[in-house]
Amino acid sequence: MEDASGKLQYWRLYLLSMVLGIGGSFQYGIQVSVIASPAVHVQSFVNHTWLWRYGAPVDDSSNQLIWSFIVAVLSLGALAGAVHSGSIPVTYGRKKALLFNNVVAIVAAILMLFSRMAKSFEMILLGRFLYGYNVGLGLSVHLMYLGESSPKKLRGFMTLTGSIFIGFGKVMGQIIGIKEIMGTEDMWPYLLAVSGIPAILQLVTLLFFPESPRYLYIDKGDTEGSIKALQWLWQEDDLKLELDDMKKERESTQGEKAKTVKDVLCSRCVRWQLLTLIIPCAGVQFCGINALYFYAFDIFRESGVPENQMHYLAIGLGATELFTVMLCSFLIDRAGRKKLMGYGYLLMGITMCVLTVMLSIKDLNPWIPYVNIGLIFCVICIYGLGPSGVSMALPADLFLQAWRPSAYVISGTVNWISMFLVAMLFGYVVDGLGQFCFLIFAAYSICSAAFLLYFVPETKGKTMVEIMEDFNKLNYKNRGADTERTDIDLATKF
Repeated sequence: MEDASGKLQYWRLYLLSMVLGIGGSFQYGIQVSVIASPAVHVQSFVNHTWLWRYGAPVDDSSNQLIWSFIVAVLSLGALAGAVHSGSIPVTYGRKKALLFNNVVAIVAAILMLFSRMAKSFEMILLGRFLYGYNVGLGLSVHLMYLGESSPKKLRGFMTLTGSIFIGFGKVMGQIIGIKEIMGTEDMWPYLLAVSGIPAILQLVTLLFFPESPRYLYIDKGDTEGSIKALQWLWQEDDLKLELDDMKKERESTQGEKAKTVKDVLCSRCVRWQLLTLIIPCAGVQFCGINALYFYAFDIFRESGVPENQMHYLAIGLGATELFTVMLCSFLIDRAGRKKLMGYGYLLMGITMCVLTVMLSIKDLNPWIPYVNIGLIFCVICIYGLGPSGVSMALPADLFLQAWRPSAYVISGTVNWISMFLVAMLFGYVVDGLGQFCFLIFAAYSICSAAFLLYFVPETKGKTMVEIMEDFNKLNYKNRGADTERTDIDLATKF
């Protein structure tokens, strides 16, 4: 009972997580899913615009190319946003970075809203690019801000809310995109502009919250401002342990500059943190979850699901992922990051191997396609319980203050490039390998599981400095933990 009442004292921190989520990772989820619904209407608009301008309709291949670029340009914008996530939040602070980011999303929404009136599909392209920028910057700063504002006992749960809002955004985009709501020819500009609403909500509500306490204390040297922020967020006066932890970081390297992307890539003192960031976390796209969503429709058709019911089954898949990610949020600070993610990847790999076998023998018996549907839901459940949530929470534990912004640049860059590659190449891989394409994703999942379970130390319930010391045992395995310790900077200074 005391533990429950103790956690209720952080209600303002929970409120902050909602505000950050609605304008941060929620935007990622809704942009990934909402674009599928108006595909036919946008392509028709492109054709009519072309006819109005040039007196002749656009040929099918050009129309498809324009549509493909409208879909793919989100990744390019997100890559630009991820690159800037290493400089803007360091120079101007986490809070101001998000306020600026909301303005970007509002401008994108305005472009979408008036694109049909202006007879300009170029406005849709620019709007999608700006949405991508908003997602790339917002996702990184959201997790940075929330991780730096949370006590260590809640850090895993709080940062995992990023995955919850991604799942919520996916489901919401699928729901509002059905023809009964906004998936019609008249409503598609409003559907594409809907991301302006959460941007306005965050822009208004975030003004009432303080800046990240760790940013104020370590980066700006504002001890009084940091204490006030902690007291306001945590409703707690005894902050000695947290202040001592931040003091150790700040005093270790007074006057040192922020680490660059090159420093993170080349420094031995963060080598294993970097591997942990890239292989199981930033590279999570290679586990095949998005490819599975795509392939699921073929399996549904084989099972006799009517074409007009496919969209509702897709909502079911998204809701399953959201539910399991929410369940993961209650397990992460009990079971730990390492076990949830490691065994999650292992089970995903095994299940996809079984799915590959069942897809190969699907014609032997009429009930096998229904087993395959069950296996798809199993993979999504496992993904939500482990890799999906922990891939958001674990990066917040890996790096200290000086390294964190550049580490998020690397994480975002790898994530968006891998998403772009999977989206571009998956169709060709399916054509060449058929159902055996899942063996590629199974191999990645099993290798990531082995890496996590055999090498990565548990970070649950540890301070940033304690986690650093655990990784130093790997970084300096043959040289002693104290070698090159002077190279480890804990404060971000300019």
